[in-house]
Parts: sequence; structure tokens; C-alpha cells
Amino acid sequence: MPYTLKKLDQSQVELKITVAPVDYQKDLEAAAVRLSERAAIKGFRAGKAPYAIVKEQLGEIKILEEALQTIVELNYFRTVQEEKLDTIGRPEITIEKMAPGNDFVFKAKVALLPSVKLPDFTTIKVDKKKIAVGDKEVDAVIHDLRKMRMKEVIKAGAATKDDKIVVDMDMFLDKIPLEGGQAKGHQIYLSEPHYIPGMAEQLLGLKSGDEKEFALKFPDEHYNKLYAGKNVDIKVKVKDVYELTLPEIDDEFVKTLGQESVAKLRDLLLANLTHEAEHKEDQRLEQEILEKAINATEFGEIPEVLIKSEKQKMFSELKHDLEQRGISFEKYLADIKKTEEQIYTDFTENATKRAKAALISRAVAQENGIVVSDEELKKELELIKSMYQGDELKRVEENIKRPEVKDTIAATIQNKKVVEWMKEKICPGSATHNCHPEEAKATEGSPSAKPHDHSAPGHKCDHC
Repeated sequence: MPYTLKKLDQSQVELKITVAPVDYQKDLEAAAVRLSERAAIKGFRAGKAPYAIVKEQLGEIKILEEALQTIVELNYFRTVQEEKLDTIGRPEITIEKMAPGNDFVFKAKVALLPSVKLPDFTTIKVDKKKIAVGDKEVDAVIHDLRKMRMKEVIKAGAATKDDKIVVDMDMFLDKIPLEGGQAKGHQIYLSEPHYIPGMAEQLLGLKSGDEKEFALKFPDEHYNKLYAGKNVDIKVKVKDVYELTLPEIDDEFVKTLGQESVAKLRDLLLANLTHEAEHKEDQRLEQEILEKAINATEFGEIPEVLIKSEKQKMFSELKHDLEQRGISFEKYLADIKKTEEQIYTDFTENATKRAKAALISRAVAQENGIVVSDEELKKELELIKSMYQGDELKRVEENIKRPEVKDTIAATIQNKKVVEWMKEKICPGSATHNCHPEEAKATEGSPSAKPHDHSAPGHKCDHC
């Protein structure tokens, strides 16, 4: 099986492979059997007609077309193995010559995993920040818990900073109504920051029936770049003002939260807020380690197929996040004034970083013998199943039987082990976050459950 290898740009190679008739005859015979099973060959049962009869009745070119995929796949695979090529993605196949009784010639263009020269990780410096959680953070959570049981009573007087005001609002930019800038019955808690800075201050002192016009600057970081940093004219008409009454923090109140006393509630909140802060710091630490590892690693040319794959993942993640927030993708595109193609292009930089991080993880695992044992995979699958029950459990059990799902879970475990290896090299003794199902269940339904919200963006656990 003669072949030639040609190196191309972007870590790609082109293989030109020639297969002699004698080398693909068995593939033709197997193809003839498949054809005779599907086509009625007079005088023979399905799949039992001799090769010569199938050739005579259906034609040799028909047999060759049936055998095409097998011939290409087998000989491409043999060539890749012989050259010890580390390929990625599917090859691009071009048939050069295909005629009965002649050499079969095809080209395969495929991307290769780029070379990766890892740094000495012990020379990379990343400092873990000290976690400080105290009364201020606990008080903030308790305030949120009180707000959940807050009483609202309409008042006739002017709005104060402790009230809620309900307004009909219209916004204009250069006297043109803002798209999505009209709101009926818009509720604003005057003690809380509004997404438009200065809004609460403009509404203080107003009462039901009052109208007011004023201008405010939209924040520079506003998601809609058309309005970010611009002065917007705002008209409001007050519908109602509500006086807000929060419940007192006493033992009766905390018993409704499943706790015995105010002191025990505060202790529980402090412990869980500290745990969550440590987890967030652990995530930040991992991100900084990866950033510095990427900058210190020498890469060969990154093939486009790797970057494209990461872009597709990011695109799916964006759509999923929008769905979770109840925002249609079409509305999101309209709000940011961009097309799908522009967003796809915007992903290039981060997609390249993600591809490099994956290459580093793979290289570290290979060089240091970091593998996932059958026992580790089994344990992880059991942890996943433990989070579900009923029909949902049955669906999950069927899903994780699929080989590609198991491979993805195994890759996730390996990546975590690689990150832990890197952390130990760069930040010796850094703590590992462990959040098990039993731990989550122990806090579920209590005020401390919020720090363990497994659906929260960015939350990562050993079993999530």
C-alpha cells in the first residue's frame, strides 16, 4: 500500500494513498454480499449469490461504490498507524481515482495534535488569597431571608429610601423610544442599587400619581452597547408607594427556617458562607493556574478544528444559559445588535485558550501517568445516579451507559486530577473542595442551602 505524506499549514497533513486491486478484492467481495442481501438475485437466497453473479447482474462499479467507505477507512487507519500520526477530528477525503480493476487512489487531509512543551510548573507562582467571611456577610444573608417574608402596605405619603415604588416608565435616546425601554408597573426597591445608577435618588419624595422627567447615564458595562455610557431621558408616573416591614430577627423567626436559635442560624450561615467563599477562591486559583500555564507552555500551530470545536461548545453553553434565564436567542441577538456569525467570531480568543488548556491537560496526563481507573469511573457514575430518583434516574442510567458519555465523564475526572496535580506543584498544600451528595442533602431546605445551589452558574463539585 504505497502512500505519500505532505505537511500542510495549521498542523495538518495530506496523505495520498494508493490501494492495488489485489488489496481491496476482499472488500469488494464483502460489498457484493451486502448488495445481494438487499437486491433480489434470481436463483439465489439473500446474501448467497456468488461474486461473479452479483458482478454480472449489478455491475462492478456498483460493487466498488458499496466498498468505497470500507476501502478508505481501513487504508487510512493503517497509514495513520504506520506513520504514528496523532490525528484529531475526521479526515477530509478526496477520491482521485476509482475504476474497476485499477489502483484505487484517494487523498486524506487531517489535522494533527500540535506539539506541546510543558513548563517547569514549580517555577510558576500563584498565591492563594486568604478567605475572610464575617458578620457583614452573615447579616446580608439574614437581610435577604427577612425580605422573603417582608410585608408590603400601600402608603399615601412620599417615598422614602426604605420603601418600594411602582412606576410606569418610558425611556428615550435622542427623543427616540428605546427598544425595550417601556415598562408598566415597574417595581423599584429604593434601598437597593438599580441597574441604572441614580434611579432610586430620582424617585425619592414622589407619591402616588406624581410624574417626573429626568436624564441618567446608562452604565458603561451595560450589555447593550448601543446604550452603554449614553445619557437617556426617562419619564415616570408613580402608580403606588409601598411601606415595607421586615420581620424581627428572633427565635420565632429562625424556627420557621428550621433552626433552634438566632445564634445557631448565624453559626450555620457563617460555616456555609465560608465554605462557598473557599470554593470560589479555589475556582479562581485554578483559573489563574491555567492562565499562567498557558502563557508558559510552548505550542505548535493550533489546528482550526480544535478551535472550531471549542467555539461550538461555547455557543451551546451560551444558548443553554439564555434558556435557563428565560431569554430567547433571537431576542439576545437583537439586544446586542449582533449576528450568530459575529458572536462565533467573538469566541475565537477564549476558544483558543480553552483548546490550549485541553492540550496542556492531555500532555500533563500523558507525561505523568495520570489515568482514570475503572473503580474511579464506577464511583463517579454512582455519585451521579445518587442525585436522581424515579423516572429521571432511569433516564440518567440509560444515558450513562452510552460509551461516548462514559468517555466524557472519564475525561472530566482526568482533567480534575490534572488540575489537582498542577495545584500541588504550583501551590503545595492548597485545599481541595469536596462537596458530596450527603453534604448537599444535609443543608437542603435550610438557609444554608443557597451556597450549595448546584444549578448556580459556575458551581463545580466532584459529582456535578
